[in-house]
Amino acid sequence: MLLIGVNRSPYTRRVAITLEAYGMPFEQRPLSGFANRAEVRARNPLGRIPALVLDSGETLVDSGAIVDHLDEAHGRDRALTPVSGIDRRAVLRVAAIMMGACDKGLQAAYHRNHCPPEKLHQPWIDDCMAQMTNALATIDSTMAGHEPYLLFGRLTQADVTAFVAERLARGLGVDTEVRMPRLRALTRKLADEHPFRSTEP
Repeated sequence: MLLIGVNRSPYTRRVAITLEAYGMPFEQRPLSGFANRAEVRARNPLGRIPALVLDSGETLVDSGAIVDHLDEAHGRDRALTPVSGIDRRAVLRVAAIMMGACDKGLQAAYHRNHCPPEKLHQPWIDDCMAQMTNALATIDSTMAGHEPYLLFGRLTQADVTAFVAERLARGLGVDTEVRMPRLRALTRKLADEHPFRSTEP
């Protein structure tokens, strides 16, 4: 398999972490949606990363769709997202909140970094960052503080998505150490585990 995208992207890194957690062999082509537009668009007409090229030649796009395929390929009964029921909904809820937090944080960053100064709308940036911060704080508030993972005592997509969202938030200036201490403690622990350590940009 060939993973297209840079691990600075939380969406690409989410896929890379999942591949490593499953022990699936893959190559990675570190292309950016900004610096390598033509090459990325050749695989994904949206020009977005990640894209995953399967051994069959089929190309999957969107991290959620890619992860769903990887869950199926690895075996639904052993997947990072439970196969059904309340456990599945619990993981999907956290994943949706955390990936939504990434969306809002990147919207703020893109607006700040790619708009001419006279076009910047600070209230929009502030609102996006507030949404991101509130999402992370909500997950932090559900944590007991002594559990090794977010849910069920094992690694799930809830942890993977929380990890990439918290890292992005710190990169954008959110003091997660103070504002989300339990979530920060979790991501610090996860950073030492192979799937996370091996995908550090």
